[in-house]
Amino acid sequence: MADIEQLVVKFQRVGLTEAKAKETVKNKTVSSNLTELIDWAGEGTELGGARGNLLYHTASKSKPQIWTLVPLLVKYICNDKLDTELRLTSAIEFLLKLPPGTKVEEVDTKQLDVAAGVGIVVTAEEVEQVVETAIAAVKGEIEQARWRYNTGPLMGKVRGQLKWADGKAVKSEIEIQLLDLLGPKTDQDLLPLPKVEKKKGDKKKVPKEEKADAGKADGVEDDGAATISELMKTMDFHKPGENYTTDGYVSTSTTRDRLKEHLVRTGGQVRTRFPPEPNGILHIGHAKAININFGYASAYGGVCNLRYDDTNPEKEEEKFFTGILDMVNWLGYTPHKVTHSSDNFQQLYEWARLLVEKDMAYVCHQQVEEIRGFNPPPSPWRNRPIEESLQLFEDMKNGKFDEGKATLRLKVTLEEGKQDPVAYRIKYLPHHRSGDIWCIYPTYDYTHCLCDSIEDITHSLCTKEFQARRSSYYWLCNAVDIYCPVQWEYGRLNVHYTVVSKRKIAKLIETSVVDDWDDPRLFTLTALRRRGFPAEAINNFCARMGVTGAQATVDPAMLEAVVRDNLNTTARRSMVVTQPLKVTVVGGLPRKDIKVPDFPNEPEKGEHNVTLESPFYIESGDFRETMESGYRRLCPGQAVGLRYAGLVVELVDIVKKDGEVVEVKVKTTPIEEAAKPKAFIHWVAAPVPVEVRMYGRLFKHKTPEDPAVVPGGFLEDIAENTLEVRKGLADKHLVGSKLYEKFQFERIGFFCVDRDSTKGNLVFNLTVGLKEDSGKA
Repeated sequence: MADIEQLVVKFQRVGLTEAKAKETVKNKTVSSNLTELIDWAGEGTELGGARGNLLYHTASKSKPQIWTLVPLLVKYICNDKLDTELRLTSAIEFLLKLPPGTKVEEVDTKQLDVAAGVGIVVTAEEVEQVVETAIAAVKGEIEQARWRYNTGPLMGKVRGQLKWADGKAVKSEIEIQLLDLLGPKTDQDLLPLPKVEKKKGDKKKVPKEEKADAGKADGVEDDGAATISELMKTMDFHKPGENYTTDGYVSTSTTRDRLKEHLVRTGGQVRTRFPPEPNGILHIGHAKAININFGYASAYGGVCNLRYDDTNPEKEEEKFFTGILDMVNWLGYTPHKVTHSSDNFQQLYEWARLLVEKDMAYVCHQQVEEIRGFNPPPSPWRNRPIEESLQLFEDMKNGKFDEGKATLRLKVTLEEGKQDPVAYRIKYLPHHRSGDIWCIYPTYDYTHCLCDSIEDITHSLCTKEFQARRSSYYWLCNAVDIYCPVQWEYGRLNVHYTVVSKRKIAKLIETSVVDDWDDPRLFTLTALRRRGFPAEAINNFCARMGVTGAQATVDPAMLEAVVRDNLNTTARRSMVVTQPLKVTVVGGLPRKDIKVPDFPNEPEKGEHNVTLESPFYIESGDFRETMESGYRRLCPGQAVGLRYAGLVVELVDIVKKDGEVVEVKVKTTPIEEAAKPKAFIHWVAAPVPVEVRMYGRLFKHKTPEDPAVVPGGFLEDIAENTLEVRKGLADKHLVGSKLYEKFQFERIGFFCVDRDSTKGNLVFNLTVGLKEDSGKA
């Protein structure tokens, strides 16, 4: 208690109130920092007012990597060289850019003075002149908007020219000059802004199924960019070689030398990597990781490796290796190198021995069940002799232990509190690359940071869950005294109404809920490609998600909206009926070919021929036996137009078989001789048969894996009728369509040619529907 009271008194010396001082004592880091700063300032130094505020700011904002240089900041504050937060912040930024290990006496104080604006005085006359010039440049806009004019950009412009000017002085001068220009506020200036009346027709209808969730993402705002390239150029990551400027980066006495060597090897080039495990197919979450890693490297003229984290021989299959590279290429990226963690097995083993020799790792015999979770009992073998662990580790390598009877563990505690993670385990399985050479295999926690170092990765970009392993990442690289990259984390991307776990998708396949990893109802990348999602649309969707620490869980409609926007400008139009109804023209109809634009709003982009004759076929849903309120298509007493044909058709007769309508008979009238129809419908004549697969959401609930929502497990949440196979008819110009070629079936949706297509049977998958209401043409 006495210690706390002494600290409160000490902190009051820098101007803190008693309440603020007590609050500061509770923060161990700030409290410890501020105590040191006050001691460095000395007993006889006045620390109230601006000095006290700046010392508190220093205690709160200084990074661990420059703490040895903070006494210099204290000296500058006490000598009033740093007299504003702006100067202090600039000084801190200058020190952060110095090489790690720089001592106080090595700091170039002349450069520090320049960086922090020490001694620069901005006079009231200078402020007045710059403000006057800035206002003159936008005088017309100010006079029009009067006191509603946004002065923020003015402030920014003036501060841009007078960096060290006092912000309050600039704001006051702007207000004075605006008063001179506009005079006092009038009653009109004080009135609220008039409401802007919306013109009739401005309100855009949104389909019911999209109203609830489209465009919404749980946990993240839509604060990204239009493309990955644009997004990556906004990222405030460190420059190559300046790893030490990053929060949390741990420097050692050799860090400066290791960074110099790294820069010699790379020439200052940005290097990233995408490191998937080759034990499953990539999914939509991986698309974000691919785009961030490859996109960041590309945006800064760097390179990105595809590195297979192939350290677990138990689940790896060749089809996953080829499938991963295929998807990376499909998204538009080419790896600088394709590497394998297993390429480094010998080096990783030697470093593991080094850690044992340094008493930083030990052989443990606790079972997996014993050390699982966050509070396992401490290992009774943690402090065994180094030589004993070295021999036992050699015995592990030589196959003298059964699986699960020994592991190599690291003497480090992760951020989440987990102690001594496993570095090596025993597996008596052949490896797809190294064969039977090894029976001990390194874990991901041990491997990925060391392989990052081997590949001279500058930015180790990974999802947020790896933040808990950041300490072991830096610890390991520094423990074996090698170049240490920087780990940056970002939030995962998840999608509602699906599962992406490899184990759960495998279960869906085993139980015949879906056909394979590329079933279009899944959100694996192979499934999305098969469904017809363009790679560019997926990349742009990832860009829209941005790069933040928040996990994004989005409704599929949000992804589908981006896909729809892309296909709207790239997918050629075609007329296809998915549920055909025969239409015969009474008196016949002369056969003729009609030129139809591939893109009706952009006819210059091409056209194709369609045949019109009797009979032709329409969607069965475009006909009803009786007139119904709100129905606008063909029925008794209501004619419709035929798209592109220049004809209006009117019902004459209905033909039924077993109670079902199988044919309708109509008469036709040239459109210029008929009353304007309420709707135009699509049709096909002289068609070719096609198979059309209509897909729906696989699960009933947003979160099928949540036991609170689906107590029986995700397999109990499978929706009904998620696949409807229709026997449709299409214009013959679709014959010869290529795999994955995309079309808009007019008035229905966007479709893609499926891999099940044969020469005599085209198969199309529904990609996404159109925005139009189903009851309209």
